[in-house]
Amino acid sequence: MAGNFYTVQCPDCDNEQTVFGKAATEVACAVCGATLARPTGGDAEFEGEVTETVEAR
Repeated sequence: MAGNFYTVQCPDCDNEQTVFGKAATEVACAVCGATLARPTGGDAEFEGEVTETVEAR
């Protein structure tokens, strides 16, 4: 499976969370519950700012 992991900063509470780049389900912030990523059938659409690529495959 090819895909990258990204650190995404929550737009509401500034929490940073690691998210898979091809997320199949909606990813919520672990702190405040805001949406961080939405599935699109391919690469996920990130709602927050991507601060770094954690692991590139």
